[in-house]
Amino acid sequence: MIPREILKKLRKIEIHTARLANDQLAGGYHSVFKGRGMAFSEVRQYQPGDDVRFIDWNVSARMNDTYVKMFTEEREMTVMLLVDLSASQRFGSVTKPKIETVAEVSALLAFSAIKNNDRVGLIMFTDRVERFVPPKKGKGHVMRVVAEILNAKPKGQGTDLECALDLLGGVARRRSVAFLVSDFIAGGYERSLKVAARKHDLIPLNIVDPREEELADIGIALVEDLETGDILEVDTGDARVRQAYASNIAKEKQRREQLFRRLRVDHITVRTNEGYVQPIADLFRARQRRMKGYG
Repeated sequence: MIPREILKKLRKIEIHTARLANDQLAGGYHSVFKGRGMAFSEVRQYQPGDDVRFIDWNVSARMNDTYVKMFTEEREMTVMLLVDLSASQRFGSVTKPKIETVAEVSALLAFSAIKNNDRVGLIMFTDRVERFVPPKKGKGHVMRVVAEILNAKPKGQGTDLECALDLLGGVARRRSVAFLVSDFIAGGYERSLKVAARKHDLIPLNIVDPREEELADIGIALVEDLETGDILEVDTGDARVRQAYASNIAKEKQRREQLFRRLRVDHITVRTNEGYVQPIADLFRARQRRMKGYG
């Protein structure tokens, strides 16, 4: 039974993200995510300009005329959402915790997928796989996926990206589009990321709260690591402490983005104090330009 509060959030997300998927992302999604290939459709008479490689010689001989094979793109794909439910996703310094942004972004991607008749699957994880929802089509299924995220009660606290990526390799036999939605507060996932990126169209989507990038000057503060429960006393009034923290975060970000570039995977950063549609639309546009040979 889904609590009433969750149902209200679910309905709000449905109205908002379904409209965004229709109005702002539909065309971009269709153009940058390709199906499994080309499937034979029919034959028709040859017309000037047709590719001679597609002439069907058997049919042409029987009909005593020249016929060519016609093909259509197999559009149907599988889109997998790998969603991080670790304890750090409960953090939020703006208007809501990161997990609500995770749910909204996942809904937007899922609605974009079903609008194109693609299937959507879900892997939720912490320091273990929490739940796997097999890929299906339809609005009802998308609503179930979002409800699973909002209503999740994870057993784990930490983050293990490797376990989610390894499961992806086991359940998605064919090439899929896989969005890895996480705050990437983790390590030791490079090998699994490399394997997944080789087989699938893998897109890391980093959810960032602005307070995670720099410390506020609020004097002596007790800071809790939500994933380990460790509590540390920090003098945020010391400029050197704030600078060291910001420097470490910047280095980790640079290391992560260098890994993404080395593996040639597109990635998206969504900040909880900003809109999430624009970064996703920017990725679609960048892919379109690349496909057209403009960069």
